[in-house]
Amino acid sequence: MERELRRRFPDICALVGRVNGVKVGRSEERLKRFAEGIYDEVRRSYKLESLKDVPIFRTYRDFFWRAGIDPTKVRPAAEALIRRVLAGKPIPSVNNVVDAYNLASIKTCIALAAFDEEQLKGELTLRFAREGEEFLGIGMRKPMRLGGGEVVVADEEKLVAIYPYRDSDLSKVVESTKNVLLLVCGVPGIGWDLLARAGEVALGYITEFCGGEARHEW
Repeated sequence: MERELRRRFPDICALVGRVNGVKVGRSEERLKRFAEGIYDEVRRSYKLESLKDVPIFRTYRDFFWRAGIDPTKVRPAAEALIRRVLAGKPIPSVNNVVDAYNLASIKTCIALAAFDEEQLKGELTLRFAREGEEFLGIGMRKPMRLGGGEVVVADEEKLVAIYPYRDSDLSKVVESTKNVLLLVCGVPGIGWDLLARAGEVALGYITEFCGGEARHEW
């Protein structure tokens, strides 16, 4: 983690896990049935009109404001997924790995990201963006030029995420992916124990529905 980022956000924390040997493909019926059970839990547990006031989502929103992101326009990842469920909108199916960790994010309310590890160069660093750096997010037609100061995740060559809500198209999980790096995205005010639990849930869901061998670094 970059020193300047640590100075501004001294208690920010992100955890890393890995799943080697996954089999990426379309989500099978077993995963879809499992998802419906989690959606039912969401409908019993939350109300759409009060979702933004759930403490963990309020904590992410507070970080977004401090990081220069308007959370009324760009919602924290887990909140956005839960909001879709409560509004009766489908969660888009990407592939079994992405679908599995999205369910873990819904279950735990923690933001998660996953990358094709073969597309990463060296270690990941959490830092502030530099003025003029370019980022091509998933679904973007062309790269965006950053103004500097955004919180980002970078490898030794490129940006791989705007933290903690948008991942790079260059390192996304696709059908040819064999090894996945999971990032558990914490913000100030969310403890290590909640992040570790979310990571365990996500690794468990991925290995159950996508195979592979999981390990974590926390």
